[in-house]
Amino acid sequence: MAWLAAGEGYEIALVEGRVVARGATGRQLKALPKALRDHPEVDRLRQLAEWLERHAAACVAQVDGWMVSSLPVPTALLARVWRDEAWREALRDLAVVGEDPDEVGFLRDATESGELRVVNLDGETVRLSPCTVTLPHPVLLPDLDDVRDFAAELGITQRVEQIHRPTWERPAVLPANTDEVRDYAGGVFPNRFSLAARATGLGYRVSGGYATCKVRDTGRTTEASVWIGEPYYEDEQTTGALSWHDEDGRVVRLAEVGPVAWSEGMRMAAALYAGRTIEEGGNA
Repeated sequence: MAWLAAGEGYEIALVEGRVVARGATGRQLKALPKALRDHPEVDRLRQLAEWLERHAAACVAQVDGWMVSSLPVPTALLARVWRDEAWREALRDLAVVGEDPDEVGFLRDATESGELRVVNLDGETVRLSPCTVTLPHPVLLPDLDDVRDFAAELGITQRVEQIHRPTWERPAVLPANTDEVRDYAGGVFPNRFSLAARATGLGYRVSGGYATCKVRDTGRTTEASVWIGEPYYEDEQTTGALSWHDEDGRVVRLAEVGPVAWSEGMRMAAALYAGRTIEEGGNA
């Protein structure tokens, strides 16, 4: 960003989300001078920094939503938003799939003409121009371990957690008519408030006595939910069972839960359970 005049011989700019100043010599100062702390231009830059932070978070949340739901995204849309640094940071190096579901590549660039440049798993940079692409959930990627190894060789880092996202595969054999998982039930928390706070802090929705997350999987929307206790319950609380429901609120049997909904539900339950109170000492 360009330097802005702020009076008394100072100039200010927004650098890495922070308002900085420089004096008449052009040397950047370690801290804002006292004379600038309440300056209107400084206040405007701070407000801009806050907006940019919210915008970047919104871009990441949107891209994460596309990925979790494996929604087709118009290539023209990616090309249009690519000019925005926040969108670019959220999208760069994500694994994308075009017309051929077996051809996975890491997104490196999007041109204004709607062409995508990706690095495929052979290490070659190729150009794609399908009408839409998907940002597949990792549980849907074939040979995920190989994809992760190749990404490590390329030094790829992702702003949106995708290829290194923890995944759970639904067991091939499940008890008949079972509709809940208790792998992560029984995690003890000081009270319901702390458990609910952990859920919202992780980005999950709290509704009534449940922490929930919605996933569009195999063409339908499924909501995973974990019991976290009645609202305003002040005594010790434990995590409950994990279950899934369809759009009409009906319980989905485990054998009918899609691969992405299963993985994301288990991810939520495991993340909640990880914050439990762990006893120490001989009685642990």
